Amino acid sequence: MLAYLTRRILFAVLLVFIVSSASLVLTRLAPGDFAMVTLGVDARPELLQRTRARYGLDRSLAAQYREWLWRALRLDFGESMQHGVPVAGLVESAAANTAVLAATALAGATLIGIPLGIIAGSRRSAASHAIGAASLVALSTPSLLTSLVLLVVAARTGWFPVGDMRTAGVSTIGDLLWHLAVPATALALPIAAMFERLQAQAMSETIGQPYILAALGRGVPRSRVVWRGALKAALRPTLAVYGLVIGALLSGSFAVEAVTSWPGLGQLMLNALRARDVYLVAGCAAAGSMFLAVGTLASDVALAVIDPRARD
Repeated sequence: MLAYLTRRILFAVLLVFIVSSASLVLTRLAPGDFAMVTLGVDARPELLQRTRARYGLDRSLAAQYREWLWRALRLDFGESMQHGVPVAGLVESAAANTAVLAATALAGATLIGIPLGIIAGSRRSAASHAIGAASLVALSTPSLLTSLVLLVVAARTGWFPVGDMRTAGVSTIGDLLWHLAVPATALALPIAAMFERLQAQAMSETIGQPYILAALGRGVPRSRVVWRGALKAALRPTLAVYGLVIGALLSGSFAVEAVTSWPGLGQLMLNALRARDVYLVAGCAAAGSMFLAVGTLASDVALAVIDPRARD
């Protein structure tokens, strides 16, 4: 198990390095730069040159990357050109907000999707068909479209706030949950539908296994067989995709954050890309890839605990 964990941790470190490096390089290679975006294309050449020199944009890409990499190895991701403060502080605050949103959505999707999948896969009935149809609709609807629909409903009914994550002057957990309702629901619905479909298929296949049929033949109550015996074996496919789900949550949350004005990594990175703030883009990408790496590692460990064969 120790060797398995070591391999996965090394992979996680490599993932963070590749994603953050690629983000900095691609942002630097994109047309335009921070000086041109800030000052405009009609700015005087000498003013553009001074601004580029101030932020190190007049150096070659290789020289800029070497300096950034050396500082990043010491956990110093530079200073944001757009905000004039260290990137680490901005990313830390935004990453915490994204983590709250993603964790809430993932918890909701898990608590809804897996039990519904167990119910739908353990027996064939009108309820299981209704659950499957609803899951298909939710799975086919992008988080961006769902968030737009929920925003319209929230704006017209006044049931939930539109934008931001707290009411001015209020810092209670209840107020935070109230603001989480729209973005977290938009993220959770398609993931809950995916969990339900995977779990229903896995449960349907597990119920037909000889050892499950033997337990039912001996008179063991069906609910006990389903929720104790069959559940552990049927969880493997769902756990196997948890790492991918974390990645989907992050990519989906970027779009949802932009629509719902949630102050997370998505909104911060979008503004950084617009301003060509290369250091802030790289910092956001590093944080996002770290979320993905941690999620993949947690998924792999849980899968290895349930099924030791996965360690090979």
